[in-house]
Amino acid sequence: MTPTEDRLLQLAREQLDLGHAPDLDRTFAESGVSSVDAVSFLKVVSQEFHLSTTAGDCVGVDSLRDLAGLVDAHSG
Repeated sequence: MTPTEDRLLQLAREQLDLGHAPDLDRTFAESGVSSVDAVSFLKVVSQEFHLSTTAGDCVGVDSLRDLAGLVDAHSG
């Protein structure tokens, strides 16, 4: 597990009321995350990792693992 994936799992536990442990490979929809909650979570992640992303950057980001890839691609 990468440090980014580990931190995203921590943030998911803190920010999303999943009712179960977050899974890197389950889609947000499969995890029961509404689109509104997903957008709010993406804002938290952007602040945490000091990212400036567009909605277009998030196309195809369906899971925490996808999100980790996006974060790593836009970091440093």
